[in-house]
Amino acid sequence: MQSPNLPAIRALRPAWNKRRIVGQKRRLKPKHVWAIRVRLELAENRRELALFNLAIDSKLRGCDLVRIKVVDVMASGLIKERASVLQSKM
Repeated sequence: MQSPNLPAIRALRPAWNKRRIVGQKRRLKPKHVWAIRVRLELAENRRELALFNLAIDSKLRGCDLVRIKVVDVMASGLIKERASVLQSKM
């Protein structure tokens, strides 16, 4: 039996990460954390500031942060002193 000559498979467009740095990023230095906090405060963006502070203080990943609901951090109109969030591995 003869094997048919198949055309070479080529990508129609270049890869999205060509010539880009991929992989783990450097951790934020304290001066960068404070710079981000100040800019969010000046912009009066309280939601983003709260999420940023929670992310830095709890060391949760982004996918775990976006799953947090209001009931996880607030009870009967008052903000909880401690909130427990389970980290998931996806």
